[in-house]
Formats: sequence, C-alpha cells, structure tokens
Amino acid sequence: MKTAAFYTLGCKVNQYETEAVTELFCDDGFCIVPFNEKADFYIINTCSVTSMSDRKSRQIIRRAKKTNPDSVIAVMGCYSQTAPDEVLDIDGVNLVLGTKDKGSILNLIKTLDKSSKLNAVTSVKDNHTYEDLTVKRTHERTRAYIKIQDGCSQFCSYCIIPYARGPVRSRCKKEVVDEIKNLADAGYREIVLTGIHVASYGKDLENTSLAELLCEADKIEGIERIRLSSIEPMTLNSDFVDAIKGCKKLCPHFHISLQSGCDATLKRMNRHYTTAQFEEIVIGLRNAFDGCAITTDIMTGFAGETDEEFEQTLEFVNRIGFSEAHVFQYSQRRGTPAAKRPDQVSPEVKEARSKIIIDATELSRNEFLKSHIGKTVEVLFETETKDGLYEGKTANYITVHAECDRDIRGQFGNVLLENVKNGIMFGKTVD
Repeated sequence: MKTAAFYTLGCKVNQYETEAVTELFCDDGFCIVPFNEKADFYIINTCSVTSMSDRKSRQIIRRAKKTNPDSVIAVMGCYSQTAPDEVLDIDGVNLVLGTKDKGSILNLIKTLDKSSKLNAVTSVKDNHTYEDLTVKRTHERTRAYIKIQDGCSQFCSYCIIPYARGPVRSRCKKEVVDEIKNLADAGYREIVLTGIHVASYGKDLENTSLAELLCEADKIEGIERIRLSSIEPMTLNSDFVDAIKGCKKLCPHFHISLQSGCDATLKRMNRHYTTAQFEEIVIGLRNAFDGCAITTDIMTGFAGETDEEFEQTLEFVNRIGFSEAHVFQYSQRRGTPAAKRPDQVSPEVKEARSKIIIDATELSRNEFLKSHIGKTVEVLFETETKDGLYEGKTANYITVHAECDRDIRGQFGNVLLENVKNGIMFGKTVD
C-alpha cells in the first residue's frame, strides 16, 4: 500500500484544503502516515503571508526529502502560486501546484517519480470559479471548519494574498448547507465558517449573503454552535448585526482585523475603514451580544509608521480592550505596493513596538478573563490534558480546564469559573 504524508502551513483555509485533499488520497487507497515518518509521497500546503512563512515552507520541504530521499514531493498553496520556479528549484520538489485545481493533485502525483519536475501552476488572476473541495471528516472531534469562500479583491498594500488566491469566489449556499448537515450527522457540534475573505461571501452570487447563510445554518439540527473566522470590520455594520443577532447558535466571538489604530497608517495600508468606524462596530457588537469577545490582528512597523503613529495605535488598542490579539511585525512581500516604499521601519523598531503591543493586549486579555470569575458558563469539552483535566471552549472562545469524574469529551457541560492562570480559566463542573 502506498503511503502519503501531509503538512499544512498557514491559515484555517489551508488546513481545510489539506483535509479535503487527504480524503481524496484515503478514498484512493493510500495509507496516511505522520509527516515525520517515511512515506512514498509528501504533500506540503504552503503559506506566503510573511517571509517567515516562505522560509518555513522551504524548511519543511527539505525535512521531507531528508526523511525519505526516494520520495515524491508535491508542494501546493500560496508560496508555490507566487513563486513556482523558486519552489521547483528546491532540491527534492517534483510537483508544484498553486492555489487552484488542488483536486487534480492525486492524478498528477501518480505520474511522477523522484526524478520528475513538473510545474502545474496556472494564473489565478481571472479565476472566477469556486473549486468545490468537500470535507466529510476532520481531525477534530467536536469542531469542524467549513470553507465557504476563496480569493480576495481588497488589495491591502502589504498583502500578497490577492495575487496568490485571485478574485472573490463564493461557494454555493446549498453546498455549504449540505456539508454542515453531513457534519452534524457525523457528530460535530460546532462549525466555523472560514475563507480567505469571509466578509465577501455572496457578493459574486445572486440572492445570497453571509447573513442569509448564517441564518440558514442556524436552523440545522445537531449543530449547536456557529463561529465566524476572521472578518473585515465594515461587514459588521448595524444592518448586518440586526440580521444575525437572532441567530441563537452564533457564538458571541468576533475576530476583527484591526492592523493599525492610526488612521494615517490605515490609509497607507489601503484598509477601507477608520478607527472611529472600527470603534463604532465594536460598540455595536458588544451591545448586541452578551459577553461578546472581540479578538484582532495588529501589525507593527508598517512602512512609514512613525513614533507618533505607533503611539496612536497603542492608545487605541488600550481603549478598545481586546480579549485577545495576534500581534505580528510587518513583512515586505515582493510584488506588493508597500514593499516598494522607501520608508521601511528597521527590524529593531518593529520588534520593540511588537513587544509593547503584546504587553498591552495581554493586560486587556487578563482583564477580560478575570471579569468571568464567579460566572457559570457552558463549555464544549474537546480534549483531556496531561494533568487529567478536561479542556474546552466557551461560546466566546475562552479556554477552560475543569475536573470531572467521567469522560466528557465531545459533550457540553456547565462550569463555575474560579480562577485564571496563563490565559486559561479553571473551574469545576456543576449540574
């Protein structure tokens, strides 16, 4: 029996696509083995959101070749889409596939041997067709990610993704709903709607929208929680909130990409909102959803960011009080407008600013968690820790550890929250 191993870098969309491709291999009779084991075929799904992502992709490719020099290695994803020749030149790479036609990888890889070199990357510039890859099972027991959209047409000045993924393509609503129903029948209790630019869902389709999809998903029996992955702020306007606040299964957790708390920086980034609009969105969500968690992404050291602009961001971040934040340093991406700017910020300044923002967001995170001490919350338990506790998430995405005298993985339970340690809430299960 032929063996195959998979490795995924980057976002939840990549993870979803890898799982879909893995199913193709399984259905064809392949035995799937861990990536660190010897395999006949290695399939690596790459990311290119930062230069570190590119570097990590190259490291993983070399690791696979070292594990089995006689293997066939296929590389797909955003890095291979934006730099196919560079990827193909890496020792050991036999097949390069981009961000489209991933469903063809099984047939392509069967035609290759360790001496083969095939560049199967095609342009995504004018790609307006959604490639329907379906996942019937995931590695997680309780939560399933569902890709509903691909591509992005925002063209933020720092971002390579529109060039790697192409324009917006939305998945047919019926296909999304059918997949949710199948996952519900398979025992999944929570779903996460994900995509490259989820906020754009439905804009290329007739008679549907993200709000309509959420309302439809809310009716599906068996699914008890619905989450949205990262979403653009301006989507969450009052009309949208009014349309979705009646969805009983929608989790009060919204990951809204801020990037900068300075209007001048946002303008250079080609972000399509102001800090005032962002703050208004946050206030509206908190008024509409009890216990609402607002998480975000924040970039430090963008081209041209002055000390004054950074201080504006810091003040804004402190004022909003995010429950969690992903803080990262700006990385020049070849081919983007921002990469060409002469006013790049030094690595040392980027790092220093990053540490300041991380400290600020950690404080607000702890305050958010402490505000829940003494509350009884519903937790969907997923795993058992090394300490014999059960771990799960609240609806507003707080990680909880709790004792129980029976196995409660895959089940909901009420937990009295008692204390916080290292960003995790601890409590005891109650009837």
